[in-house]
Amino acid sequence: MATVEKRLATNVDGDFYVDETCIDCATCRWMAPETFDRDGDKSRVHGQPDSQESAERALRALLACPTASIGTVSKHDMGPILKSIPTLIDRNVYHSGYHSESSFGAASYFIQRPEGNILIDSPRFTKALAKRLEERGGVEWMLLTHCDDVADHQKFHDHFGCKRVMHLDDIRGSTKNVEVKVEGTDRVEVTKDLSLFPTPGHTKGSVCFIYDERYLFSGDHVAWSSTMEQIYAFRGACWYDWDTVKESMTRLKAMNFEWILPGHGWPCQFSPDQMKIEMQRCIDWMATV
Repeated sequence: MATVEKRLATNVDGDFYVDETCIDCATCRWMAPETFDRDGDKSRVHGQPDSQESAERALRALLACPTASIGTVSKHDMGPILKSIPTLIDRNVYHSGYHSESSFGAASYFIQRPEGNILIDSPRFTKALAKRLEERGGVEWMLLTHCDDVADHQKFHDHFGCKRVMHLDDIRGSTKNVEVKVEGTDRVEVTKDLSLFPTPGHTKGSVCFIYDERYLFSGDHVAWSSTMEQIYAFRGACWYDWDTVKESMTRLKAMNFEWILPGHGWPCQFSPDQMKIEMQRCIDWMATV
């Protein structure tokens, strides 16, 4: 729980604040950029919300913060905010909220579909989120992009009975019992509208998931950089092999998608043709670092 006593001096005066327990995961910065930005190795409040919409975004970021490092001086009615999570991104794709410290604040996504709902990577398990997912039909599949972002996968499996999918090369002790283990580097159809695309490099078993030939759930493989203003890969957080990341990126460019929804970093959307141009910009940049 954030406390005023630990409030960072870099926050602007006002209701919302970030305290010194922040781990610099950037969750709040992409969820509510008009309120939060970065100063040094911490997030801070650079501008207090000036509308109902911006206040709602800031409150969702407060709930999503994996270390509960965001606080408010005044009390807020959180009922409507709780009901707004998962939060719509596009069509039937949602941001799950409730990031977990054990995955360094990685984002999780929820797909609502008649054939069975899907979680991409694991959010923090809370009763509030579980209730909201139950109201939307539960969870049939949990798709794990890599070993870093599994968080509370077991709790979601125990609660919903969902089938978990993960690449064999990233299986660890806590994920040894996942129901579907994929091998190799070929694209694998999980359901008729969603496939697993191996993208080794960040970790040996890192994968992306492509839904409806429109949405790429990229884990820690690729994201949008707000500072570089381009798609990029995580050179400073490559735990397996950078050359393999580059090879995976080149293979991924041939796939069709319009959205990149990452575990870390900013989401982005482009037309299919522009997305291929942006992906090539990333590949060209990767060759220089």
